[in-house]
Amino acid sequence: NSSLFAALLLLPVLFESVFSISFFLPVNSRKCLREEIHKDVLVTGEYEISEQANTKTNLKITDSSSHTLYSKEDATKGKFAFTTEDYDMFEVCFESKSPMGTGRVPDQLVNLDMKHGVEAKNYEEIAKVEKLKPLEVELRRLEDLSESIVNDFAYMKKREEEMRDTNESTNTRVLYFSIFSMCCLIGLATWQVFYLRRFFKAKKLIE
Repeated sequence: NSSLFAALLLLPVLFESVFSISFFLPVNSRKCLREEIHKDVLVTGEYEISEQANTKTNLKITDSSSHTLYSKEDATKGKFAFTTEDYDMFEVCFESKSPMGTGRVPDQLVNLDMKHGVEAKNYEEIAKVEKLKPLEVELRRLEDLSESIVNDFAYMKKREEEMRDTNESTNTRVLYFSIFSMCCLIGLATWQVFYLRRFFKAKKLIE
């Protein structure tokens, strides 16, 4: 039962680490896919784009700062890999260009498979290099997966602390602003009282 529970717990992590999609890309158009990925995570991908006459498709992967992580002009089929330097939003863009014009060329079929974290590592290659037995490879994979889960929980805890600090800071500012506003209202009311008192005295309505 405990092993079944552990397997069910790991399933969401595995699904989140694998991203596969197929879509049609109209000529002279641009489609982008975005995904948030943690820091120091290996990302690998494989793509295939159906070829069309007089059509060139470019592939570009950037981060939120517009730094290019991978770029390929006239892309048809290939692989890419990079390691994230920080937690960020990454964008994968396919852009189709053709002098024929929209509607005169059939849409291109784009297939994209992306993996990151544990699923992106080539454990068969690791086993060959380090001469690991099948059981040792599986233990290494589970160790990496456990580390990934721990990092995810640490990140969520950090975000929760940041949000709590932000809420506390906001509450403190609201409190100070409320006190300041109350002092201003009290000062204004006091000034009005003295002003009206002097006005009525000047008109000799009161002594």
